[in-house]
Amino acid sequence: MVGVFRRSLSFPNKPNTNRPSKPSLARHTRSVSLPCRSHPLISQLKDHISELQSWSSKCDSSSAWLVDGLTRLTELHHCLDDTLQLPQTQEALRRQPHYSSIENLLEQFLRFVDVYGICRSSVLALKEEHSAAQVAMRKRDESKIALYVKARKRMAIEMSKIVNEVRFCNRSSESVSPNSVNVGDVELAAVVSDVVQVTVTVSVSLFNGIALSFGPRKSITWMNMGMVKKGKVDNQDQGIHEFEQVGIKSLLGLRRKGDEEVKMTLKKMRELETSIEGIETCTERVFRGLINARVALLNTLTS
Repeated sequence: MVGVFRRSLSFPNKPNTNRPSKPSLARHTRSVSLPCRSHPLISQLKDHISELQSWSSKCDSSSAWLVDGLTRLTELHHCLDDTLQLPQTQEALRRQPHYSSIENLLEQFLRFVDVYGICRSSVLALKEEHSAAQVAMRKRDESKIALYVKARKRMAIEMSKIVNEVRFCNRSSESVSPNSVNVGDVELAAVVSDVVQVTVTVSVSLFNGIALSFGPRKSITWMNMGMVKKGKVDNQDQGIHEFEQVGIKSLLGLRRKGDEEVKMTLKKMRELETSIEGIETCTERVFRGLINARVALLNTLTS
């Protein structure tokens, strides 16, 4: 006996017109090396840069002010070194066409390393000459004082030369091309460019300050001549107060000076020695920080 089967028809469910349709998901076709929200190290770099920009606007021509700037610059380059270790940063730098931007940065940092190496050696030599000059001052040995005066003038000439060298970094091409479509790359480009600029600012304040303190006032570098003609004064074109306190007139003609005058000059020389030691320590730290940052850049280029 054959069973009877009922046929049934199935109809599609009616669409629920009251239910909102799901929005289509947005899809991003590009990727960024650094997230839209800045990496904490990038934010720290920006903070260090802002502090140094504020520092440069409050020039008081003292050695303490310079030591503060050099200390902040050291912290900036330590943070830069940490940032350059990030895989995101290395990828962003490698994306630059033909590595030209990294090579440009390497050249800039090599210039910084060279000038700080010269400065470090000059400050160390001055420190030794200054210690010998204090002994000569007590003995009223004018021949030894004359050697000290020559050493100061020699240092002024060296500092004038490296001022122009370090200023060249600001006239170089962009460190990282800002024309990249990558948001993270553009942010990195701006930060690295600012690092170079504030490094130039602090360095010129130091080198030019020493040059103007120990050299004749009329020997202003060619970069400053245009500023003088236009009636403008650059905060970087001022001597260092403690250095200027011990002038050449106070060092010469010791045999004609009284005991009190010699004692006063010796007191100022001790204060100058403290300032020299502070600058020596800070320039050494900046020098090491610059080397570390350049090594990190070199590793990015060769890896």
